[in-house]
Amino acid sequence: MSNVWSQVVGQPDAVAVLQASARVAASMVDGTFAGGSTSAVAHAWLFTGPPGSGRSVAARAFAAALQCETGEGCGECRGCRTAMAGTHADVHVVVPEGLSISVAEMRSLVQISARRPTGARWQVVIITDADRLTEGAANALLKAVEEPPARTVFLLAAPSDHPEDVPVTIRSRCRHLALRTPAPDAIAEVLHARDGIETSMASWAASVCGGHVGRARRLATDEAARTRREAVLRIPLNLRNLSDVFDCADVLVKAAEADANQVSGTRDEAEKEALKTAMGHGGTGKGAATATRGSAAAIKELERRQKSRATRTQRDAIDLALVDLAGFYRDVLVMASGSPATLTHPDRERDARQAAGMWTQISTLRRLEAVLACREAMELNVKPRIAIEAMLTTLHFG
Repeated sequence: MSNVWSQVVGQPDAVAVLQASARVAASMVDGTFAGGSTSAVAHAWLFTGPPGSGRSVAARAFAAALQCETGEGCGECRGCRTAMAGTHADVHVVVPEGLSISVAEMRSLVQISARRPTGARWQVVIITDADRLTEGAANALLKAVEEPPARTVFLLAAPSDHPEDVPVTIRSRCRHLALRTPAPDAIAEVLHARDGIETSMASWAASVCGGHVGRARRLATDEAARTRREAVLRIPLNLRNLSDVFDCADVLVKAAEADANQVSGTRDEAEKEALKTAMGHGGTGKGAATATRGSAAAIKELERRQKSRATRTQRDAIDLALVDLAGFYRDVLVMASGSPATLTHPDRERDARQAAGMWTQISTLRRLEAVLACREAMELNVKPRIAIEAMLTTLHFG
């Protein structure tokens, strides 16, 4: 296995900072930080970067390096392997499955963070979408970040588009590390070398993924994902009459639902069966009936969390489709202006050129703004179908 830093694609500057901090952390024996967020080792970090830049991957790699027996993130020792696999006892990862991170979840995590690390190294808390903290959850986290235990490190990740979504009281106590969009060549190289993807497919996926490493891997390995992308990018030139608006809205919504079902379907059933077993379902011993009756509330709560996760997954899938659409209209403007800028969807150059010949630049800009407005409406919890139909109406009329 290569070292943990090989997982962080196209971020040499960020990796250099994290490596230096991990080495300093490895040399510390008393658990005392060397004074504030400007020091080589900080008790709290905020990783920002555009979607797909690898914020949470960088945080996990740093966590592994902190637990590494050599302090280098060798990728071979038990600390590195368990931290990267998500099974290390002193590395706790919060991945919000719903629309937000609740105060109860954060209070529980803060209690865990106060414990001494079992491995006598570091207690590491990773919050992958810190912008989804509710106000109560942020307040619960703030006290722990203000007065951290001696050997605890908080690693927060949030999109660079809206870093202000993380409260300023927390941001000001974190060392900020900005990640950038990885270059297509770097993405293609890692797809080929690490995932064994054929060179031409890796290059194509890297060129159309918008700098999102995870999406590049999915496009390269999942034919259904490639089919859904094609369906989305056919929409702009297929809006010939008003009835097409509703047909295309169906395409977008159903594709998002299929995505959510693919991600959540089998997982939901497995979680429910595991909970039923843990609560005594199917048992015949003394007290089994009482345990079964008492499990109803726990199962109902699990179903509520699963529904919230499915909603989040569906909205993420729709947002990804909207990003693809925005990229297409951006490409039309590039073609119309004669700019040498790289296209977002180089494989759809012919369509972009055709659209540039049909639409004025002003009408193309109105269409692009409609897509961006739809994304904002979705963030405000407007029902997806209503927001999408409103957008597609504007895309039709220009």
